[in-house]
Amino acid sequence: MSLLNELPVAVIGAGPVGLAAAAHLHERGLPFVVLEAGDTAGAAVREWGHVRLFSPWRYDIDAAARRLLDGTGWVSPDLDALPTGAELAADYLQPLAALPALKPHLRYRARVEAISRLGLDRLRTAGRDQTPFLIRLTDGREILARAVIDASGTWGTPNVLGSSGLPARGEGAVTAFLEHALPDVLGADRDRFAGRHTLVVGAGHSAANILLSLAELAAAEPGTEVTWAIRSASPARTYGGGDADALPARGALGSRLREHVDAGRIRLLTGFSVHALAPVDGRVAAVVRHADGGEESVTADRVVAATGFRPDHSIAAELRLDLDPVMGATRALAPLIDPNEHSCGTVPPHGVDELAHPEVGYYAVGMKSYGRAPTFLMATGYEQVRSVVAALAGDWEAARDVQLELPETGVCNSNPADPAAGDSCCGPAPAGKGLSTGVSGGLLATPLNLVTLDVAPSGQTGGCCGS
Repeated sequence: MSLLNELPVAVIGAGPVGLAAAAHLHERGLPFVVLEAGDTAGAAVREWGHVRLFSPWRYDIDAAARRLLDGTGWVSPDLDALPTGAELAADYLQPLAALPALKPHLRYRARVEAISRLGLDRLRTAGRDQTPFLIRLTDGREILARAVIDASGTWGTPNVLGSSGLPARGEGAVTAFLEHALPDVLGADRDRFAGRHTLVVGAGHSAANILLSLAELAAAEPGTEVTWAIRSASPARTYGGGDADALPARGALGSRLREHVDAGRIRLLTGFSVHALAPVDGRVAAVVRHADGGEESVTADRVVAATGFRPDHSIAAELRLDLDPVMGATRALAPLIDPNEHSCGTVPPHGVDELAHPEVGYYAVGMKSYGRAPTFLMATGYEQVRSVVAALAGDWEAARDVQLELPETGVCNSNPADPAAGDSCCGPAPAGKGLSTGVSGGLLATPLNLVTLDVAPSGQTGGCCGS
């Protein structure tokens, strides 16, 4: 065995996909270390702990992770129950991380600052593939690894409010009024929204769920106002498939939102893009441009940017990455996940070959692998790491036997080229695709969208179509 192969595989991130990678590495007998920036497993998941998933427990657990847990006397939750993020972390991720097979290999408060090759910058080619990866942490520690599985996600890098991919003018000056991702509207963050006017920007499931929470708050707290702004001309995409959705909790989301809009409890602005933001008398004024070129100003107390997330590849700046210039995913994966052509239910099976970069041994998996595409599913991440780990173990037959199954659902198909489809991403998966929820080995896993982890009055999450 070469010195390189005696080094561990470094997994970045101890969330659902990172811990699934660790479970598969353990099963394959490969040495590994998991580097988690937080102080516990599932640190990012715990930040949306008040949110409830759309999919029941039977879909939320990786196959290798379940095998490890089942062998320890772990009591599985009710497989038909819908867990919150806090329950996912406490009842699955934490017990998994505490197993003797994984615990000694986890390093908490280990934030990765940069990844390179030992003694080689990006220009050096000779001997590169046989040179260990050098992983530098923010505290100065350095770790050598034979391969890197980057499951760090995109939670820390939300998209901006500006519609051109750039921050709106003045966006940096009004951060005190902005909310990103998933505020706990009905719980810990209630006082910031009760009796105030909130502007929610975004057309994905995060926006929908936040709007439903705000509508419930408005019914209990006089003076609470809710405005919803979307770039498209129609909210049909957000309303989704209703009764056609394979996950009933998710299908009901759009139906409830439509009821609130139709009743006037939520004011809807369409063809809306944020041009500028400015503080005005303790509030924030958003100057918006409409599709016809006209402008207006909307003044609110809080602005929720439910606009999704984007990857940060800066830690891998000294590696040879081949990123699609549009998606920010690998060139091989980008056309399979392009949201102009696909949504989560129509993404073809993919594994190690589609995730590979010219930098041999480096793989971005999970949400980060999708770049800016807002349609990632947790089930996809589980199958990605199964395939990657099989390849690292030299089992290329298993690595290339990708069995990705995704939900036939009312909210997982888009056909932007079809004018009759409007702005909807809703409709059954195309015939012949054979798509249903699942991961390797047939074990079903959650179609949880980690781009837009969604909030409803009941705190439900797991939609596939992002902002």
